[in-house]
Amino acid sequence: MNIPEARVAGLSEGARIMHAITIGFVNDPVARYMWSDPEAYLAMMPKLAMAYGGKALDHASAYTIGDYSGAALWLPPGVQPDEDQFNPIFESIVEEKQAELGESLERLGAFHPQEPHWHLAMIAVDAYQQGQGFGSILMKHAINRCDEDGKMAYLESSNPRNISIYERYGFEVVGEVKVGGCPVFTPMIRPAS
Repeated sequence: MNIPEARVAGLSEGARIMHAITIGFVNDPVARYMWSDPEAYLAMMPKLAMAYGGKALDHASAYTIGDYSGAALWLPPGVQPDEDQFNPIFESIVEEKQAELGESLERLGAFHPQEPHWHLAMIAVDAYQQGQGFGSILMKHAINRCDEDGKMAYLESSNPRNISIYERYGFEVVGEVKVGGCPVFTPMIRPAS
């Protein structure tokens, strides 16, 4: 079997990258808490991916593998998500869930590093392609860049099943955020190497 390499995704590939993230997050506890209705999920998840990690496309830090079998959105030091896009996305969530999600996100802010760091906004592999090492290839590709820069990396895991994977790449759990019925978020930091 010919194993594909990770590569930088160009600006023109933005829609395909967001669709890859959407397919990869279909079983994510937090994403499906936000939108349990399939139609709402398919409409809003690409918008969330673009708002949260789309700036990676502008900084050559959005990666894909194979025929968009997976994607990773890394925000470089000093680059923040596009918060202007969050309000309509947040308003699309069932009202009863908005307060719990909002409080969860507010609590996560306390764990966000103040020093310059790479932020893994999102990483996903199509469920059909999982188990072939694509996620590992995407992680290694980006972690090399973090190490070249000598910067720490940060992520917020929205799926407890992925924590052990991140730990294999040097990430350490620094807390846990659980509010009401909203699934747990686990902030993690990888020290600079």
